[in-house]
Amino acid sequence: MGLFTQIVMFLLIISILVILHELGHFIPAKYFKTKVEKFYLFFDVKFSLFKKKIGDTEYGIGWLPLGGYVKIAGMIDESMDTEAMKEEPKPWEFRSKPAWQRLIIMLGGVIVNFVLAWVIYSTMLFTQGDTYIPSDSLKYGIVVDSIGEKLGLKTGDKILEVDGKKSKKFKEAVLGIILGDEITVERNGQRLTVPLSDEGKKQVFESQGKNFMGYRSKTIIKKVAENSVAEKAGILPGDEIVEVNGVKTIYWDEFRQKIQSSPNNKLAIKIIRNNELKDAELVVPNEGIIGIEVDMADLRITDEFTFLGAIPAGFNKTIDVLTNQIRQFKVIFNTKTEAYKQVKGPIGIVDMMPTTWDWTFFWSFMAMFSVWLAFLNILPIPALDGGHVMFLLYEMISGRMPSEKVLERGQIVGFVILMGLMALVFGNDIWNIIKKFL
Repeated sequence: MGLFTQIVMFLLIISILVILHELGHFIPAKYFKTKVEKFYLFFDVKFSLFKKKIGDTEYGIGWLPLGGYVKIAGMIDESMDTEAMKEEPKPWEFRSKPAWQRLIIMLGGVIVNFVLAWVIYSTMLFTQGDTYIPSDSLKYGIVVDSIGEKLGLKTGDKILEVDGKKSKKFKEAVLGIILGDEITVERNGQRLTVPLSDEGKKQVFESQGKNFMGYRSKTIIKKVAENSVAEKAGILPGDEIVEVNGVKTIYWDEFRQKIQSSPNNKLAIKIIRNNELKDAELVVPNEGIIGIEVDMADLRITDEFTFLGAIPAGFNKTIDVLTNQIRQFKVIFNTKTEAYKQVKGPIGIVDMMPTTWDWTFFWSFMAMFSVWLAFLNILPIPALDGGHVMFLLYEMISGRMPSEKVLERGQIVGFVILMGLMALVFGNDIWNIIKKFL
């Protein structure tokens, strides 16, 4: 059932994004009285799952869920259908329209993707606010594992700057560390600037960024599981653990380490309850789980937004997401980090989906992926929207339309590049699955 939910969520997100992107081309094409021959969700290689002709346009659903397309009359595109181009231009064809109209048609999909992300982020900020952990005011600093230490960080460090810039949110600081060159921290009362090693980043990517850095908190109990070791020991919600086996242990990472390193061993615990010191005793089970959840709510704050305030805030968030997506190419193309091995295709993306339906994740992921599609499509690669835009800008600047041969060869080159990248991404997805069983 979990995998089914993941697949359905992925397909629904992709379907919405593809339909809206293609509408971004379709609507201005129709507005400028340009004939649209096909409008397809997914690719109909050899055959389609559904098709119906309404007016001049065939609407359909293909079987290959890797995108979609609109086929516009009089345009050399990835279909490489050039027979109609041998005839005299018709007034309803793409090639007969002024360059500025063709430019709007080609930019329509990218604009829709960007605006969609903006609308989603603005709506979420207005309805839910923005809840986050401030990176510059963590009371007890950060906690890192062995990978975080190889990056040059230490448990207890307080993040001040990443690449000379302050990060408002802890998540932003984590992303900045992965993409940045150096971090400035406060360590034992001193200000230090630590270079972020490529070797450490390589291990971060190999572990897919899991748990290499977190935020430190005191061990204040939020929940105690029924019939758990902790409940039987008399531990209650609201208790604060301050000592284990005579050793001061006030932070959750310290207490967790004591638990994980003491299977089948007895722990004598001192707790503060209602400002009084209490004793508790328990034996850690073999699996190292005693049945408690720690309260970290005191670290989180929420920024609320009015409807009008959420609009510029949503725009800024969209720009931030786009900027970070561009920045990540610096890491991906760095062979020392081997980040390119973690690039995910459709199979890997499905694996990222939650196994139970989560609307917050759904809309957040759709917004992020919409920005990603906008960025990818505007790249100046023939066969992408950006490739068509590149040729149109050349025409508008030079006053000369590129020859049909140039456009055809550009499409072929772009198609080969895209197929090569797709093969690489799919191969990487499959290899990552195989590695799990080795």
